[in-house]
Amino acid sequence: MNYTEAISFLFSSLPMYQRVGKMAYKSNLKTTLDLDDYFDHPHTSFKTVHIAGTNGKGSIAHMLAAVLQVAGFKTGLYTSPHMKDFRERIRVNGNMIPEKDVTGFVNDHKEIILKIKPSFFEMTVAMAFDHFRRKEVDIAIIETGMGGRLDSTNILVPILSVITNIGMDHSQFLGDTLYQIAVEKAGIIKEGIPLVVGQKQDEISIVFDQKVKELNGSIYYADQEYNVEYSLGSAENRQIMQVYKKGQPMGSFEIDLMGLYQQKNVVTVLKVIDILAGMGVLVSELQLRKGLSDIVGLTGLRGRWEILGQNPLVICDTAHNPEGMNEVVRQIRQMPWKKLHIVLGLVDDKDPRKLLAELPMEADYYFVQSSIPRAMDREKLAKEALKFGLYGQICPSPERGIQIARINAESEDLIFIGGSIFVVAEIL
Repeated sequence: MNYTEAISFLFSSLPMYQRVGKMAYKSNLKTTLDLDDYFDHPHTSFKTVHIAGTNGKGSIAHMLAAVLQVAGFKTGLYTSPHMKDFRERIRVNGNMIPEKDVTGFVNDHKEIILKIKPSFFEMTVAMAFDHFRRKEVDIAIIETGMGGRLDSTNILVPILSVITNIGMDHSQFLGDTLYQIAVEKAGIIKEGIPLVVGQKQDEISIVFDQKVKELNGSIYYADQEYNVEYSLGSAENRQIMQVYKKGQPMGSFEIDLMGLYQQKNVVTVLKVIDILAGMGVLVSELQLRKGLSDIVGLTGLRGRWEILGQNPLVICDTAHNPEGMNEVVRQIRQMPWKKLHIVLGLVDDKDPRKLLAELPMEADYYFVQSSIPRAMDREKLAKEALKFGLYGQICPSPERGIQIARINAESEDLIFIGGSIFVVAEIL
């Protein structure tokens, strides 16, 4: 089969959480371990950094990959979900896995895929690890899916584990309290392996402290050592951060991502680079700064406070849970605009109330529905939004929602697009 047929086979044959939700979720690692045995444990042939958390893990994964690439390491990067092209999930030095390699993987291993029936995510993890071994990467940055303990990536024994933060997301699988979710994310902590936690949250830090102690590891809270005092935006749509380490200025770091929430992610990356240096993964300050200044160019990251147009200003962001949306709205309120327009779509297997409660009432809303089975019906979304004083119109598609918003907006207005990764993916 050719590439188009191979991708069609994967999408049609394997349940995909991003599309169908709960029916793709598995509560054990048996299939992942069976696949790992079949492929002869490819992840043991290269170093890994394993990243979990509620928000920021995708940005941090791309930041680390960019820095390590600049430092001369052949770097694998596995992230999910993809925005437009399946191959975005699996990269080596920023280059997506070639179509011929995807096709070859499916043709060579179709029999085992049909036999053990992995989920889409289980299969893509196996493909990534196999690809990284074939390409002989020095190190791979591996982002978990939604969880930790039962995530298909959790067969790794990394050189370093990272947990960004804990928020209320995927509660139907991970638990309905921060403590329960933290326990699930802490499942990536391994015997003797150091852990970097991006943000110290007093109500749950005991989960990580105890787990690390039980497993004879060491734990570092990045925000207890590094902080960003403030940041400025440049005319070139770059963010210049003033960073401090233990209260002492480190100077400015320039990154090509404009979201203010990236300050927390940069802090985490700086601590990770510190710990990796002690393991012989050395990055100079010049390489660090160069990597952070070209994250998009080096890794292809999209959808993080991405500016799509001017006059009116059009911005999209993939924030899709209450904590993430809180950060986005905080930034929206700091920006100058005459009128605010929000093109909004959500998924239907999460309680929308906490996210809707974060959104500004003074905006004009355009309620949309992405073209995946998990998408929340646009009319249902509009009714739920009314309960929070959010008014607007129902639009037949994300693209049409943007068109109508552009028609209604004046040049001094702001149009924001978000609520769901899949809404953003459709308009990019």
